[in-house]
Amino acid sequence: MAETLCDPHARLINGPPAPAATLLLAHGAGAAMDSPFMQSIAMGLARCGWRVVRFEFPYMARARQSGTRHGPDRQPLLLQCWRDQVALAATEGPLFIGGKSMGGRMASLLVDELAVEPGVRGCVCLGYPFHPPGKPEKLRTEHLAALRSPCLILQGERDAFGRRAEVEGYDLSASIQLGWLPDGDHSFKPTKRSGVDEQANLALAVQLADQFMASCCPDRSGG
Repeated sequence: MAETLCDPHARLINGPPAPAATLLLAHGAGAAMDSPFMQSIAMGLARCGWRVVRFEFPYMARARQSGTRHGPDRQPLLLQCWRDQVALAATEGPLFIGGKSMGGRMASLLVDELAVEPGVRGCVCLGYPFHPPGKPEKLRTEHLAALRSPCLILQGERDAFGRRAEVEGYDLSASIQLGWLPDGDHSFKPTKRSGVDEQANLALAVQLADQFMASCCPDRSGG
């Protein structure tokens, strides 16, 4: 049904027209593709020479049109939306997929499938929701233990969806790299008393994502 698919024209694109690779970047459950967090990451990676394409899931597009908040679509629709976006971008050169929280989780569920065809090179998760806040027993890690594709998970050290002390004890695939944002929450924001700067954490996230993607692109080995 056409109304259930992502709008192929509702995208935000940053970066050069002929990059080493494109990162398809999905938003989280509650904030749209043009949120300050998404804008910071997209613009930062664009300055590093990557092309970043942001898109919205159908429920967020409906919320934008109606002005009324909607809960996320069911997982099968979210995954199909991801497949549609990858198919749309498949002719644009090498691809990475990823996103904020829920968007990154959905990407991680598909990256092994999409690595076969059309050859997605890896996944970047920005604040992975390892479990619902306050419910550490409800883990969302089963597929992460068997992941074969390169994956970078950037996580705030005090993220309520998976703090450092918790995550470092999980059974995760050797293909997953973890990058920690000092004293960061789910959006990498530190507490004032920590003395850590929020913009410094966002810049560090961009730096780590840039290094990860460069390591997966031999033709851009110079970073």
